Amino acid sequence: MLGVGGGIAAYKVAHLLRLLTESGHDVRVVPTRAALEFVGEPTWAALSGQPVHTDVWQDVHEVPHVRLGRDADLVVVAPATADLLARAAHGLADDLLTNTLLTARCPVLMAPAMHTEMWEHPATQANVLTLRDRGVVVLDPASGRLTGADTGPGRLPEPEQIFAACRALLGSSPAVATPQDLAGRTVLVSAGGTREPLDPVRFLGNRSSGKQGYALAAVAASRGADVVLVSSSSLPDPAGVRVVRVETAEQLRTAVLAEAPSADVVVMAAAVADFRPARFTDHKIKKSDDGGSPVIELVRNPDILAELAAHRTRPGQVVVGFAAETGDAQGSVLDHARAKLARKGCDLLVVNEVGVDKTFGSDDNTVVVLDAAGGERPVEHALDPGTKTEVAAGVWNVVTRRLAARAG
Repeated sequence: MLGVGGGIAAYKVAHLLRLLTESGHDVRVVPTRAALEFVGEPTWAALSGQPVHTDVWQDVHEVPHVRLGRDADLVVVAPATADLLARAAHGLADDLLTNTLLTARCPVLMAPAMHTEMWEHPATQANVLTLRDRGVVVLDPASGRLTGADTGPGRLPEPEQIFAACRALLGSSPAVATPQDLAGRTVLVSAGGTREPLDPVRFLGNRSSGKQGYALAAVAASRGADVVLVSSSSLPDPAGVRVVRVETAEQLRTAVLAEAPSADVVVMAAAVADFRPARFTDHKIKKSDDGGSPVIELVRNPDILAELAAHRTRPGQVVVGFAAETGDAQGSVLDHARAKLARKGCDLLVVNEVGVDKTFGSDDNTVVVLDAAGGERPVEHALDPGTKTEVAAGVWNVVTRRLAARAG
């Protein structure tokens, strides 16, 4: 069920509705009376292919104010205005949408949108805290251009980001069982492939898109965590996540080491370059007239994962590494991964086989999580193949079990 609040951002929710229906979901739209001032009922009916319910007096014999909430697998409210957040937090039921929120027994996701002053007002923040305490997933708004010339936090997250949060909460995802099991936790995730400059034009890099790291950050945020994402990727910022932009391995190391002391979990999903050019040339390297090729000397980059695992400043911190491996004559993917887990000293290692047309840039992934708790022969958690969002949910399930064991 898609509830639409009365804000100018309602026009963007039409795209969210299209994403939901094109992925195979049946969507019933419940706009508030104010929402219809921005986008009319025919638009919602045409895009959903379903009748649109607008008030409690429509189809009274079907008792829509009870049935819609009971029948839903997920309730999404976007945009969630300051007024709508307040009415939901205080249990008011003065229209069909707020009635439905009271009868829903499924996950509820709210995507706020309002002016910065309204979002930062203590009353709004208290209402958001109340809703989150009840298990409602309230995304943080994005920061950017608002109505008119204003800029700041309060912008509706992009429809693709809200859709990703919806997928994490729907019944096909393991995240639905305990959607707030990371509440009160601080999580640090790195993502993307680093770029090591050779000259003003060229760099050494890799094929990592950052999609798996972004999925990990988005799922952690949907499960209640305070998330910092250190990223070298150009993907859009996940909703409710603070993003620190970097490019090189040294920049990523500086950012991660600055954030790690306050993190309960550090997930190094970034594909950090092992080497960088020994020298940066401040002009473009030209082809030589004699047909010769330049010789590029490489030096090793710091081992950030090993450094994080060896120098933990927060008691009980869980450090998770990633291993993008290929098999060779010396061993299989898992053989190399087990050796890496022992060498790095991290608690968990997420292993996937990479290569041409494997993992990098794809929306799907297949991984095995190695758990160092097994000693010389680490415990293996083979996650079901799935989308990177579903894989992220599976990884967090392993991490939360590790956190619970340490707390016990």
